[in-house]
Amino acid sequence: MKTEPKPDKSEKSSKIKDISTLLRDDRFWKIAGQAIALILVITVIAILWDNLTANYAQLGIAFGFDFLNSQASFDIGESVIPYSPENSYRQAYFVGLLNTLRVMGLGIVFATIAGLTVGIARLSDNWILRNLAALYVEILRNTPLLLQLFFWYFAVFISMPKLEDNQQMKGPLYFTNRGIAVPWPATLPGFEIWLILLTVGVLAAAGLWMWRARVMVEEAKPGRQLFWAAGAIVLSAILAGIITQNLPFRVDFPRLTPALQLEGGLKLTPEFAALVTGLSLYTGSYIAEIVRAGIQSVSRGQWEAGKSLGLKSGTLMRMVILPQALRVIVPPLTSQYLNLAKNSSLAVAVAYPDVYFVVGSPTLNQTGRAIETMIIIMATYLTISLIVSLFMNWYNKTVQLKER
Repeated sequence: MKTEPKPDKSEKSSKIKDISTLLRDDRFWKIAGQAIALILVITVIAILWDNLTANYAQLGIAFGFDFLNSQASFDIGESVIPYSPENSYRQAYFVGLLNTLRVMGLGIVFATIAGLTVGIARLSDNWILRNLAALYVEILRNTPLLLQLFFWYFAVFISMPKLEDNQQMKGPLYFTNRGIAVPWPATLPGFEIWLILLTVGVLAAAGLWMWRARVMVEEAKPGRQLFWAAGAIVLSAILAGIITQNLPFRVDFPRLTPALQLEGGLKLTPEFAALVTGLSLYTGSYIAEIVRAGIQSVSRGQWEAGKSLGLKSGTLMRMVILPQALRVIVPPLTSQYLNLAKNSSLAVAVAYPDVYFVVGSPTLNQTGRAIETMIIIMATYLTISLIVSLFMNWYNKTVQLKER
């Protein structure tokens, strides 16, 4: 009769010791914690999805985005692309998206200009300029953005002169309660060729600018970056004019018709003007403080070295101080750009038809698809924010110190 071998006590103690060692290992708990968190997230999503499908089943609705192909049957007051109520909800979404991108793009540009200007003015030796810049920052940073939008819309743009009260209004600029009309280029035949060549010229100008900057650093020679870059753009414009044998555009001036309607030029609605102005000035007040902090982070020796070389204040700021300050400015500047992009959803307060207004109001009310419309809005803002973040992160790497 065979007897089974008794388990080795040393082997058991070795396994217990291995388990004890594993439990004391920080790497194990880091991986286990992430796995547990992932399981919890998947569980919560599964519960929410099950609840959503059950509620939709009770209502007799199938989850999906097929409604985007249905007729919208509502009008949009402002559109960059052709749109009519006979178009689909998908077309209405793209109208709102382009309106949103237009506000974001102009807002970022104007906010950057305002912030850079005011930030430098905050450090000016001129007492009046320095205190005016401080007053701008303190007022706009400490009042709600929504209140500022209401101010620009109701107290400024809507309160402008009425066309009905002044039928003799003439001139290249019109400031009325129906909006602002300014001269604007109108394209002519051959504009597409001119635009392609101009784009090539701009890309060539950027390459020449970087090349001359490298020459300045490596060979200590005058770069004349502006001369080379401007030459490339002018040369491409001249070449486009020779090919098309025509000007690419003409200036179209706004005019008032006998029916009291503004025609021609570029027309900015009060809603659009109020939203862009409010977002730009509000975000610019935060950017101004970021710029001021970035400039102050540059050591005093850099200022003294530039002055000892005979550099003027403008050249010193542009060539010496700002390039070093960008390493401090860019990371928080990214956050302000993202804030501006998300704050643009306040367009609904002034009835500007952005993507949140178009999808979250008439589309939601007519279709009753609350979940789908909210997913569309969230995905839109998330995508825009990620694109802005990726670009700014790439730019941040280009301005950081390169260690060798």
